[in-house]
Amino acid sequence: MTAEPSLEKTATNGIRIALGIGGVLSVILGILIVVWPGKTAMVVTAIIAIYAIIAGLVYAGLGIFSKQSGVWSRIGHIVLGVLFVIGGIIAFMNLGATTAFLLVFLGILLGVMWIVEGAVALSTLGDAPSKGWTIFFAIMSIIAGVVLLFSPLWGAIVLWWLLGISAIVLGIIQIFRAFSFGK
Repeated sequence: MTAEPSLEKTATNGIRIALGIGGVLSVILGILIVVWPGKTAMVVTAIIAIYAIIAGLVYAGLGIFSKQSGVWSRIGHIVLGVLFVIGGIIAFMNLGATTAFLLVFLGILLGVMWIVEGAVALSTLGDAPSKGWTIFFAIMSIIAGVVLLFSPLWGAIVLWWLLGISAIVLGIIQIFRAFSFGK
């Protein structure tokens, strides 16, 4: 006669496995980003291009086969689908330039967001429980945003490396959590 594991033990083991797998995948991704930052960024760009093509085909299919939609809705879906497919194909035709463009775009976007975040922090200064930390955060956010705006490509590359290093460190922590969870 075999004793079946309790539901609690099964759930704990499932969580430990999930934590462990997540940690290992995070470490692998982090190592790939740190060792081959450009190639890994190109792979991410290729995944985005594949998504664009698939989404384009879905939108075009909705436009072509959706009999309940109105004419303009169907035309809009078809046009959107064609644009997505064209964008995905163009991205694949010059993956390096598309990767650089995405890095610059993300650098500018993050720069603007950090500047706005700093301004918002300053605007809520009257309600902040710690005015000193709020001012410090706002100034650092605005400075980081301005630096990114003046050098968005280099800023995005540095952030990409930091993402890789963070993924490695957090993945290792996650693996240790997997071994110690539920004990």
